[in-house]
Amino acid sequence: MNTTINTLAVKISHLQFSWPGQTPLIKDLSLALDAGESLFISGPSGCGKSTLLNILAGVIPVQEGKIWIHGRLLSELSNTAKDQLRGEEMGFIFQQFNLIPYLSVTDNILLPTYLYPKRLHAAVAQHGSVTHALQYLVDRLGLSQSLLQQAAHQLSIGQQQRVAAARAFIGKPSIVIADEPTSSLDWNNQSQLMDLFLGLADEQNTALMMVSHDERLSPRFDHTLAVNQWATEC
Repeated sequence: MNTTINTLAVKISHLQFSWPGQTPLIKDLSLALDAGESLFISGPSGCGKSTLLNILAGVIPVQEGKIWIHGRLLSELSNTAKDQLRGEEMGFIFQQFNLIPYLSVTDNILLPTYLYPKRLHAAVAQHGSVTHALQYLVDRLGLSQSLLQQAAHQLSIGQQQRVAAARAFIGKPSIVIADEPTSSLDWNNQSQLMDLFLGLADEQNTALMMVSHDERLSPRFDHTLAVNQWATEC
């Protein structure tokens, strides 16, 4: 595939990172992920997987090396610009979901469209209206209509995961980053949810980067990355 930095969803070049006074946690990591491609990141706890995701999100500054997100070099952006880039180009599915408990399912899903006009315009361009975008994701992820006005804290774990996924994918972000999103599910439910995540990423031409301990999921992804390929102590 012929790609340039400007067309790649993510490009990492010779990334290194260490906490103060410690040996490098991430050493000489390089990778490229095109729009619509998926990456499975695996390895034991404490080896830098979540640190890597936080660096990619611009939460932790790049120390050495370079990272481009949707053609923009992170090290050249102000904190405000990083916040804007994160909101416009990235969706997140966290292990603890990070839904706003007192907001309804609808408001939790639509939150990126309230905060970032680019996500709103993309949702409208894709589905004709933000209401249709919401409906599509709710149907696609198997959420009941009866849940839409419920507060997030009233949902089951499985329902919260699907709401978090809908929030991440609404408005066609360039990248969705998922940190152990299926760890609390049994294998059948994990497998079903991964089919949905990967299907949505393919439909929206969104790059999907997922961290998981469960190696059984890795064959579903275009690329795999084990922490022992770049973490010095694992």
